[in-house]
Amino acid sequence: DEYDYFVRCVEPRLRLHYDILENRVPSGLIVDYRNLLSQCEESYRKFLNLRSSLSNCSSDSEQENISMVEGLKLYSEIEQLKQKLKLIENPLLRYVFGYQKNSNIQAKGVRPNGQKVTHVVASTMMTGLLWSLLRDRLCQEPSKEEIEIQFHGDPLSAINACYEGDTVIVCPGHYVVHGTFSIADSIELEGYGLPDDIVIEKRGLGDTFVECTGTDIKISSIKFVQHDAVEGILIIHHGKTTLENCVLQCETTGVTVRTSAELLMKNSDLYGAKGAGIEIYPGSKCTLSDNGIHHCKEGILIKDFLDEHYDIPKISMVNNVIHNNEGYGVVLVKPTIFSDLQENVQDETEENNALKIQTSEEASAAERVELDELIQCATGKMELYARSDLSEQVEDNCEIVNELVAASTQKGQMKKKRLSELGITQADDNLMSQEMFVSIVGNQFKWNGKGSFGTFLF
Repeated sequence: DEYDYFVRCVEPRLRLHYDILENRVPSGLIVDYRNLLSQCEESYRKFLNLRSSLSNCSSDSEQENISMVEGLKLYSEIEQLKQKLKLIENPLLRYVFGYQKNSNIQAKGVRPNGQKVTHVVASTMMTGLLWSLLRDRLCQEPSKEEIEIQFHGDPLSAINACYEGDTVIVCPGHYVVHGTFSIADSIELEGYGLPDDIVIEKRGLGDTFVECTGTDIKISSIKFVQHDAVEGILIIHHGKTTLENCVLQCETTGVTVRTSAELLMKNSDLYGAKGAGIEIYPGSKCTLSDNGIHHCKEGILIKDFLDEHYDIPKISMVNNVIHNNEGYGVVLVKPTIFSDLQENVQDETEENNALKIQTSEEASAAERVELDELIQCATGKMELYARSDLSEQVEDNCEIVNELVAASTQKGQMKKKRLSELGITQADDNLMSQEMFVSIVGNQFKWNGKGSFGTFLF
């Protein structure tokens, strides 16, 4: 009926429309949505033309049979496109998945003359500050060859002037920037002093604050303050980024570690994100040590853990304090896999019967119980539920480890099924050999609204 149509179709599209007008949707996602919509309209136009041509054909003709096959293909294409559109239209799924933004940042590489430059950023350069810089940073070793120094009034111009291997030293001060830090080369960005004395504040609308694609980027002793953003304060698309002794005052999402990217974050403080403090994508590597993550909607969000196209992320969490977040300290996002598991069970049963593999009654019973629990878990509706006891720090850490092991087991079963279809057997079933995590120890979870650990099924 009309009400059902409005709730299902019109309302989410109106919400998306106004979210776009109010700059709450990343520009890349808007482009993706419009491209999908154009593809869907084009496929539907072809489908209508094909359907009208069928009415002019005689029944049971060869042309009609061909047209029917083409029509089914077009219908299947339209359904797939519609699912992708709904993924973007739904605010919750849009937040959970985001999109795989392909950064267009191009690395400059080594400077043509091969020289590495040290860029010094200062709003006002006084003689005392210059002397301190020369003593502490620029002339530490008298025998060392001379280096070229360039001076800048703002950090954005210094970043844009960098080549591979350059260093940017930001002197104490409060710097206001209106653009995005796009770092594509391996450089070092360091504050000269304490993070609270070196503040870089972003104003004006924009998708993100700092984008990293360099092979080895190091950022230290700087406080980043974000305003009026659509995306997070720091996104690592590729390569490795080291964040040390920094303060991140977020507004939307905090740090995002994309697929195949690596983050090493230590002795830093992150707070204020309306989304997750740290988002970890499948296939990435994330090492968190001695950080504070607090006053966000969720502390750490591990995304799409069972996506068949990517490996599980490699996560290390040591001595972090995750507290006062609105939701959970750590959230694991994973899909319901009921259909895949059912097929897996049937395929394994048929293979076992064909090969006449003998197993003990205890092993069979244990496998049935495990699969029953797995299927029961997977068939639950979309929900969030706590799985931890806040009373013991050790239990909190073990809870995360156990859930990662369980998720890895599920992923392994689906992977074995796909390999078996190709006639490939996998000999190593040792979960630890997959290196799903380095260590998850010594973390403290305090006063998180929904608990230390939760799982989101979609």
